[in-house]
Amino acid sequence: MKCLFPLIKRNVKLFFKDKAMFFTALITPGILLVLYATFLGNVYHDSFTSNLPEGVKLSDSLLDGLVGGQLMSSIMAVSCVTVAFCSNFLMVQDKVKGTIKDLRIAPVKSSVLSLSYYIATIISTLIICYVALGLCLGYIGLVGWYLSFSDIIYLIIDVFLGVLFGTALTSLVYYFLSSEGQLSAVGSIVSAGYGFICGAYMPIYSFGEGLQHVVSFLPGTYLTSLFRGHSVNGVLIEMEKAGITGDGLNNIRKSLDCDISFFGNEVSMIIKYLIIIISVVVLVSVFVLLNYLKNKKHKI
Repeated sequence: MKCLFPLIKRNVKLFFKDKAMFFTALITPGILLVLYATFLGNVYHDSFTSNLPEGVKLSDSLLDGLVGGQLMSSIMAVSCVTVAFCSNFLMVQDKVKGTIKDLRIAPVKSSVLSLSYYIATIISTLIICYVALGLCLGYIGLVGWYLSFSDIIYLIIDVFLGVLFGTALTSLVYYFLSSEGQLSAVGSIVSAGYGFICGAYMPIYSFGEGLQHVVSFLPGTYLTSLFRGHSVNGVLIEMEKAGITGDGLNNIRKSLDCDISFFGNEVSMIIKYLIIIISVVVLVSVFVLLNYLKNKKHKI
């Protein structure tokens, strides 16, 4: 433990001192917020109004609050993973520059070294993602605030679990990388593709049945659903008061991915949380096992 904390401090400081890594990670949520609000906002607005039950009219404030909630949930669901990929660049850079060899010469266990990268990435990613959440809440405050105190607490928890998942995923992926070219390629693929497969850019409800079944096996799907449900919960409550009830309200929840199913079976919020937690445990366990086998091989 004496070696762990200095290594975590070193990794966090190097991340924030490296302007390229830091600004890339920080700008990503900001750019998404601007792009989503500018382009996807109108798409979400038109899509929702066209699917309203006949004869039902809602205030602009409700519609803007709903669209704002969708945008926030999409941004946070993507950022928890993509920012983790930026924050964990240091692990690969240390391999490329040979710094990792110098660290291993010191009397530091490889398990401690790996753990220091993991925890440092969590800390760095949490800082940036909570700043992004604050920006999104500010945007919601401008367009239409319907969030309750419990919704905000749930969002804070969602970000924490999302960052744990994103960090575990990126640590496992980066374990196999050893060059900056590979790093850039993987970063580009994740940035371009993750938002689609997790349902952040387009609701999973709009996918074909076969693709819906495929993405139902991915933990990111349930992370997005958690963010979505907690971001628009207050708006949906107000819609129920405005006269949208029963099947109409259920259809809206499904179209927003607040309610998702696994081969026809609806997945509860508790199960969604369990899926994320179990995924983190599995990914971290595989990462630890790979490092253990690598260290054992070097000793032989």
